[in-house]
Amino acid sequence: MKLHGSISFGNLRYAKGDDVPWYEVYPFFLVHMLLFGFGGFLIAYADDNPSVLFLYLSGGFAIMIYIVLYLSIFGRDEVKWMFINAALGVVGIYTQIGWILSLFGKEISDYRAHIHVIPFLYFVLYTFLLRNAVLDITHSREDHKKKKRVEYCYVAVLMACYIISYFLER
Repeated sequence: MKLHGSISFGNLRYAKGDDVPWYEVYPFFLVHMLLFGFGGFLIAYADDNPSVLFLYLSGGFAIMIYIVLYLSIFGRDEVKWMFINAALGVVGIYTQIGWILSLFGKEISDYRAHIHVIPFLYFVLYTFLLRNAVLDITHSREDHKKKKRVEYCYVAVLMACYIISYFLER
């Protein structure tokens, strides 16, 4: 993957335009974001009323840093599409968060709307990273026909997951 900005991973430093192998980026970010997203999820949906200020400060700060990193790694156009797809996928996100909460015996309607902002944004960031990982792992980013096939498969798998989790929640 070609970087759209400079970035550092520990002792590794990359300049704008450098090629970085997918295995040096995705494993770290997928695990890192999963842990931070899980933390934000736990804070937002804790049994005792969470501190909204703490939720927004901790989660908002982390999300802002991820967005800056995404701009450096993927570029402005990809990040723009992340937000466009997120706006289109609110229903999918709603069903997924609802399904996850059902695993803990809770419902999405148990919480006021502003509590869902941070977990929803983590979900958007994680699925964006997952899509880009699939594109790079399958070596389809540069091959237009292969990229379209992989993206259609990705959407089909996600939609199947959304439908299954929607019915599992019921």
